[in-house]
Amino acid sequence: MLTSDFFEMLIVFSSIVLVVKTIADYKLKSNLIKQGLVDEKIKHLFAKSASNSLTSVKWGLVLIGIGSALFLREWVDFNDETIFGLMFLFAGAAFLVYYGLTLSEEKKNKE
Repeated sequence: MLTSDFFEMLIVFSSIVLVVKTIADYKLKSNLIKQGLVDEKIKHLFAKSASNSLTSVKWGLVLIGIGSALFLREWVDFNDETIFGLMFLFAGAAFLVYYGLTLSEEKKNKE
């Protein structure tokens, strides 16, 4: 079973990865600007696409799916393996919903 130690380690390592990624992106962009390499070829790195604007929605759906599986455990007497499988099933369904949202958003942006 998943313990609180696991979640604490997951939060710490995720935070470290997020901080390192943010710093690396900042340094890359600032170096490109300092060297004057920002032109039409590189502007796509700075542009927001439809999938970037829906990133929060994606992770919100995934967390709702995983939380739903854990919440379902309180009501129905499932064993740990079943709950683990349901977590993956609901997270996968959330990614499919996100895929549908990005397709419709991209179609709307093209028109």
